[in-house]
Amino acid sequence: MPYGVSTIRRAHWIAQDDPLAAPLLAELALEYSNRYGRTPGEVHSDLRGYPAAHFAPPEGGLLVVTQDGEPVAGGAFQQFDPTTAELKRIWTAREHRRQGLGRFVLERLETEIADRGYRRIYLTTGPRQPEAVGLYLAAGYTALYDSALPAEEIGPHPFEKFLDLGAWEATA
Repeated sequence: MPYGVSTIRRAHWIAQDDPLAAPLLAELALEYSNRYGRTPGEVHSDLRGYPAAHFAPPEGGLLVVTQDGEPVAGGAFQQFDPTTAELKRIWTAREHRRQGLGRFVLERLETEIADRGYRRIYLTTGPRQPEAVGLYLAAGYTALYDSALPAEEIGPHPFEKFLDLGAWEATA
């Protein structure tokens, strides 16, 4: 961004059918299609196949970040079990990557998840998403797979993070 140009970044908690979610789902469909070989329509259908209630309070949430009014990043969570939230659909618009938006989204999701009473976060990311793996490792997530294996052999890469030290010590 050029020096002296300011942007206004806002986080919005929305429903899955909110117009702000459309760019998130559309670009995720294209991204996953390019990386995994299915058509964008098939991927978009899968993304929309999750019941909207999974990403709605009180068990879940869908966050879209806007910058100067345009959706630029987002993510969601749903209940995995009574003490665990599962992250889904972490996204940054292609033209806005490498600006810290993924971390911004992740931090807001983690705060909301903790506020809802969850103590653990679980997620999986695909074997062809090294940027996501890097983000989760940098944010303190523990890989639940053997990182010495080739990514394609692992398949979906599971991660977890405990939100408070007491929960971590109780399971260690």
